[in-house]
Amino acid sequence: MRGADYIIKKAAFAIATIFVAITLNFILFRLLPGTAVTGLSRVPHATPALRHALEVEFGLDKPMWQQYVIYLENLFKGNWGISFANQQPVWDNLKTDLWNTIPMVLLGTVVAILVGIATGIISAWRRGTKLDQVSTNTAIAFYAFPTQWLALVILILFASYLPSHGMENDFLLNPTPWQHFKDVMSHMLLPSLTIALTLYGEYTLIVRSAMLETLGEDYVLTARAKGLPQRTIVRRYALRNAMLPTTTLIALSLGYIVAGAILVEDVFSWPGIGLAVVDSVAARDYPMLQGAFLVLTISVVFFNFIADLLYFRLDPRIKE
Repeated sequence: MRGADYIIKKAAFAIATIFVAITLNFILFRLLPGTAVTGLSRVPHATPALRHALEVEFGLDKPMWQQYVIYLENLFKGNWGISFANQQPVWDNLKTDLWNTIPMVLLGTVVAILVGIATGIISAWRRGTKLDQVSTNTAIAFYAFPTQWLALVILILFASYLPSHGMENDFLLNPTPWQHFKDVMSHMLLPSLTIALTLYGEYTLIVRSAMLETLGEDYVLTARAKGLPQRTIVRRYALRNAMLPTTTLIALSLGYIVAGAILVEDVFSWPGIGLAVVDSVAARDYPMLQGAFLVLTISVVFFNFIADLLYFRLDPRIKE
């Protein structure tokens, strides 16, 4: 019954977090100066009557509390609103952006996780050696680099060898499925590489720190005293207990996959949800921004909930 109580409590907390995020999501965008029709004052033939008609159409003429009630009602009905920019349903726009973003960010994130965990384990295992110093300093450097700066450096270095703009070659007419796949993958390499280099450093540092802590525990010393091989000690004893903080980091990384990498997508003009957020900010497209951040919130909360369930499996103390 202890496990059921734990899961129910975590699920209730996740639902409450999503509701609070939905409320803040609505309020924060309304606090920004101007509205979606403010910029029309600089457009020729944009009469006050036209601006008022658009405010009525978008519901911007109603009191704030009434807009909030309508917003909640629409969410419960599965209606995320209509984009101010293209008059299309927000969810239809986001679906397209998500399908573009997820493969690119997922590729970079998975590479970062695998490389970061491997280098973190090796650094902890060879603590104090030249290999540890090189691995740790490299991880710190990439962790400290600003994302947009790293993206621009990669763009300068590799733009002559790989596609660096958009998602596909517009001049590739009637490609076969295999040609289309290769074209998309070639466009995906540079932004995915940027994400991998940006993320892998924190995995290396977190795994190294957790491994060093577990390698100093009494049960590891006991295993060494029994004469167990070092590889067995690292794999069966140290790594499993070091996975708790790593699980949290992986959950956060997977949660942010759907948000894309706004700066990376902007630099490489990747048509994903990150670039859609940039365009929506410029257009003051509140429904699109609310939809994008709602997807991000649900994703982060969901993967943190999964991490809590994994804790229950990895850490026996939770069951006590």
